[in-house]
Amino acid sequence: MSEHVAVAKLQGKFSSEVLEVKEFRGETTVTVKKEDIVAICSFLKNELGYNLLTDLCGVDYLGRTPRFQVVYNIYNITTKDRLRIKTPVEESDANIDTVSGVWSTANWLERECWDLMGIGFNNHPDLRRILLPDDWEGHPLRKDYPVQGPDREPYQGRVS
Repeated sequence: MSEHVAVAKLQGKFSSEVLEVKEFRGETTVTVKKEDIVAICSFLKNELGYNLLTDLCGVDYLGRTPRFQVVYNIYNITTKDRLRIKTPVEESDANIDTVSGVWSTANWLERECWDLMGIGFNNHPDLRRILLPDDWEGHPLRKDYPVQGPDREPYQGRVS
């Protein structure tokens, strides 16, 4: 099954949830509404064979609305098809449903996204920091995060 066929089937099943489809340099990206992300991902896995979530990350578009996007890179091992799913997330409600019930690898990837970007995942089985200490303040991959970190003196360079 080619990516085009998969996108056509996705649009047929979730026509009102698909916001945009882009193709660039042989890569297909589908932007969908966040409210139906679990149903969309379940369809992609169970009906279209995208059985591997290779990566999940957050993107910060500081100054834009919506500010964030969650990006899912998925792969069909049998047909070797790749697909990118994006979903916009508002800063005022920086939460989206977990897809850890669809792909178990999402568990750790969603924890990393929450830890570093501050995007929460509703119904996640263990949403806690994964890279930073529990008492860390803020989310360092946000573009408005202070470069030196919270409550630290600016870096002055190496003193000999």
